[in-house]
Amino acid sequence: MTPLETLIEPLRHSPQLVEVVDLLSKQIADERSQRRQFYQDLTPEQKAEFIDGEVILHSPARNCHLDATSRLSRLLSIFVDLHQLGTVKAEKCLCVFPRNDYEPDIVFFSNARSAELEPGTMKFPVPDLVVEVLSPSTEANDRGVKFEDYAAHGVREYWIVDPEAETVEQYLPGDEGGAYELRVKSATGTLSAEAIPGLTLPIRALFDDAENLAALKAWM
Repeated sequence: MTPLETLIEPLRHSPQLVEVVDLLSKQIADERSQRRQFYQDLTPEQKAEFIDGEVILHSPARNCHLDATSRLSRLLSIFVDLHQLGTVKAEKCLCVFPRNDYEPDIVFFSNARSAELEPGTMKFPVPDLVVEVLSPSTEANDRGVKFEDYAAHGVREYWIVDPEAETVEQYLPGDEGGAYELRVKSATGTLSAEAIPGLTLPIRALFDDAENLAALKAWM
C-alpha cells in the first residue's frame, strides 16, 4: 500500500465519505482561488510562500543565516557550473508543488529540469535538491509541511542547515521511497550529495570563510 493509500484508507469505507469529499473539494476550490490571487499579488521584491491555503511573508534574515546561505550557494553554484550539471538558485525562487508554493533558501535543478526554465520563468518546477537554512520563524515548516511535501513530490535530496548550531542534516528517500531518512547530521567531516553527481564538500565550509575559500580553491 502506498503512503497515499494508507492516508485515505480509514475513509474509504466510511458512511461519511461523500460529505468528506465534498468538504475537501470546496477547500481545494477555495485554495485555488486564493493561490491565483497570490500569483497576481506577488512581486519580485517579496519573499513569500503559499502554504496550506495561506500566504506566508518572510521577515529579513539574520546575519548568520545570510552568511551560511551565501557560502553554500557559492559552493554549489561553482561546482555545478564547473561540471555543467544544471542550475543552482538562491532565495526568491518560487517552486510550485501540487498544493503549495515555496521559496527555499537554495535549490538545484538537474540539466533535465533546467531545460524547462526560460528567461521569464517566475514559477519553477520541483527541484532535485532543496536546502533550507533554519531560522526561528521557519523551522516548524522546514521540519513539518515542507519535509513531507518535498519527500512526497520528487525532491531527491533535502538538506537542513542550522546556522547557530553550525550543523547540516542530509535527508534522502528510504529504500522503498516515500518518507525521508536522515543519512548525515554533523558539524564536521564531509558531505556527499546524491542529487549532484561527484559533489563532496567539507561541512565547515558552510560556516567558516577560510574553509569556504579553501574548498573553492581545491576545485579550480
